[in-house]
Amino acid sequence: MSVAACLVQGVYILERDRQEKREGSDALAPPWWTFFHFQLLRPLVDDVDSSIFGAIYEFKPPSSQSNDTLYRSPRYVVAFRGTLTKAHSVSRDVELDIHFIRQGLHKTSRSNIAIQAVRNTVATVGDTNVWLAGHSLGSAMALLTGKTMAKDGNFIESFLFNPPFTSAPLEKIKDERVKHGIRFAGSVITAGLTLAMKAKQQQPKDLFIDPFAALSAWVPCLFVNPSDHICSEYIGYFEHRRNMEDIGAGVIERLATQNSLGGLLMGAFGNESEPSEPLHLIPSASLTINVAPSDFKEAHGIHQWWKPDLKLEHKLYNYK
Repeated sequence: MSVAACLVQGVYILERDRQEKREGSDALAPPWWTFFHFQLLRPLVDDVDSSIFGAIYEFKPPSSQSNDTLYRSPRYVVAFRGTLTKAHSVSRDVELDIHFIRQGLHKTSRSNIAIQAVRNTVATVGDTNVWLAGHSLGSAMALLTGKTMAKDGNFIESFLFNPPFTSAPLEKIKDERVKHGIRFAGSVITAGLTLAMKAKQQQPKDLFIDPFAALSAWVPCLFVNPSDHICSEYIGYFEHRRNMEDIGAGVIERLATQNSLGGLLMGAFGNESEPSEPLHLIPSASLTINVAPSDFKEAHGIHQWWKPDLKLEHKLYNYK
């Protein structure tokens, strides 16, 4: 976790170095990866504003490294930064944030560059030798890339820090009964709309095809903070799914958990013939929650994930 977070931070500083024209010995980014015996293989550059949004790192351990450490380590890590609020890159980053909210991140040139870079790396060394990592918008980019690869049968170990979840922040509601009631009603409406739209667009035999089945073996590691409304809804998303199974409403939730209400409505009233696949919805996850009290700025920051005094809770959700 801490190593992956530091490699993501390295991408942030790489772009800051570029903007501030810091080169050679003046560059501040290299220690973020050299400390862990990684080398920068190449940066990933956006074709619109020439900003550095990602990096491919190669692990170059010293000869004295133990065999156990080498066995558990990747050969390459592909990392993506989130939004930088600096003049040289903020407009492009915010544009991509909007694409994510409108479920259109997969249509952007940056995502194409990211996916192709990962495909090429996996083709060279195999999916078990590659890690994905990202923070915030970069986490969404890593999630899109990981889902795309998983559909092709390549399950890449992924570290997604503060991944955005496009939904009302229901986790802020303190009353558990009210929160559960809202989620239950949302699931019923979403499942109903899903069936109605599938019946309109597809043959009856396709109504109950499960698009999550091909992704279920991919278990990305999600790192979230309850005080971060951008990602905290993942806590309720997975917990509600388990609760619906417990009360015998699993069939409803299996439909609802694969679709977002907003996406279905956009598909129903928009120009597209069918709604886009909700990027933020995934079947399985290893969810790590930082329960240490914090304000929003700290709760959404990448820096929290390498602190020595973290208070973490861990839950594993396997889609069946």
